[in-house]
Amino acid sequence: MNPQSDTVLAVAAATAAAAVLPAASPLSAVAAQPGNEHVTAAFAGAAIAPLEGPDGAVHHRVAVLVGEDLVRALAESPLGGLDLAAATQPAIDAAAQVLGMIAGAASQVELDLVVADLGGSFTAVPLVGQAIDAAVLISDSLLVAAVEDPASAAAHFAAAPVAASAPVAAPAAPAQAPAPSRPVGFPVQTSAVPNRGIEMLAGVDMEVTVELGRTRMPVRDLLALAPGVVLELDRAADGPADLLVNGRLIARGEVVVVDEDFGLRITEILDDTGA
Repeated sequence: MNPQSDTVLAVAAATAAAAVLPAASPLSAVAAQPGNEHVTAAFAGAAIAPLEGPDGAVHHRVAVLVGEDLVRALAESPLGGLDLAAATQPAIDAAAQVLGMIAGAASQVELDLVVADLGGSFTAVPLVGQAIDAAVLISDSLLVAAVEDPASAAAHFAAAPVAASAPVAAPAAPAQAPAPSRPVGFPVQTSAVPNRGIEMLAGVDMEVTVELGRTRMPVRDLLALAPGVVLELDRAADGPADLLVNGRLIARGEVVVVDEDFGLRITEILDDTGA
């Protein structure tokens, strides 16, 4: 085990995550440090995902911690409450790629369960924007395996120049210094974080669905379906189609054909009352 190589790889993975994690200002990964049970105290939400190796087996986990501003922005989105796990999945995917792994589906977890879910010792890398806005937690066993794996070494050394440009020390703590038992660079939040607005969510992927109509049928009719059967929907042929974002109705429109592909021409935007 080479601690210096492990640290460089951890910062490189966190740098990749920082580039795609929703934030009010650009994030930078700073010096990696040993994690402990207090690392989650400065954050408001967490997502964790299993990582698969070349053999397809799950060996390790990576977690992303986020601050109150992102948690609030997701909860208060005009499109309804958005999923923290979905918002952080691209960041976890990016970190996994640097580590030579494939990330599974992320899930939101309680902060007090994160350390136990990682399953052993881990390295923490703060992500700094206007403050310490997030952090990436990586299992130490994963870092050891990635450094020792020749397939991962290329990603490790390719990312090393990026990691080297990061500050070598965490930013200065606020006026009230963190308790000595907490890792450097993860001060406890002592005041409310201002709401930074919807701009934080500009890069979050959303599932957009167009619904032509619905119907209900008994199981016997459902089992009798065959090619060529026509289902009658609860909507007239010239009626508008619904546009749903993450299952929430936000607009209606008419179906059109654009270059042999279906499209939707928006005719009505629904407010909260109309939806």
